[in-house]
Amino acid sequence: MSNALPASKSLSPAFVPDRALYPFASHWLNLSSGGCIHYLDEGSGPVLLLLHGNPAWSFLYRNIIPRLSRSFRCIAPDLPGFGLSRAAPGFGFGAHEQAAAIVEFIDQLDLTGISIMMQDWGGPIGLWASEQRPERVERLIIGNTWAWPFDRRGPRVFSALIGGLPGRLSAYAFNGVVRLFFNRGVVNPLPPEVLAMYLAPFRRRATRRPTHIFPRELTAAEPFLGTVERGLPALADKPALILWGDSDFAFKEHERARFRALFPQHHDITLRGAGHFIQEDAPEAICTAIENWQA
Repeated sequence: MSNALPASKSLSPAFVPDRALYPFASHWLNLSSGGCIHYLDEGSGPVLLLLHGNPAWSFLYRNIIPRLSRSFRCIAPDLPGFGLSRAAPGFGFGAHEQAAAIVEFIDQLDLTGISIMMQDWGGPIGLWASEQRPERVERLIIGNTWAWPFDRRGPRVFSALIGGLPGRLSAYAFNGVVRLFFNRGVVNPLPPEVLAMYLAPFRRRATRRPTHIFPRELTAAEPFLGTVERGLPALADKPALILWGDSDFAFKEHERARFRALFPQHHDITLRGAGHFIQEDAPEAICTAIENWQA
């Protein structure tokens, strides 16, 4: 583990975070593929692995880490192509590639006894990683996500639009995917300086491809999602904390009910008035729920 950017990745970062909003020490880990994962590593105690989805990065957990790092070792990686992480040449930004990067990340840091928090694409990525390394993952924290091929028309239409030509054009022209998600995905509008931090990793047009690849993957990654779904019974004995924002535009009671059925040892909490990005709308409620559940 190192605070120094590895020599092979010594180019200037894509942007310089506002340290008033993101007051954390940076760490980097080289992947065997040639990519480089940036991550936060705060506090000590049981490992709490915090996974983001699209088009977020570890900044999503900035209001959660300061409190939970009093009791946990909070580790929040940026997926390759997001935040301060870098992807190797030829990296396609697909869900399976991202999930494999997280498994390697877990292995390289030799993390054990993990409680893994998942939301958005962090769900299928984190659950697949848990299926690959069940001996390393003890508990699951599931918030507004899914883990199977979609059987609803809405996500398929969304995938065709935002993962297709309209999404690609809007991403290229004005960072449209990030703006759309962080407009619709929160109940409480983001302050301009916070939205600016979500836009910052993608300020250059050349860096915006990952933001519209993930929407495409809602349907294109069906084989991967099917693999995740088939592996879920092997995780059924793990305790699960379900934290569900009740005002999400994307994931509804349908997905929540499936997680309840999949994990008999679950504790279920409604985050009232929280949208898709529960970490933005309900950070204190999330912290309280995790502290009480782990006590």
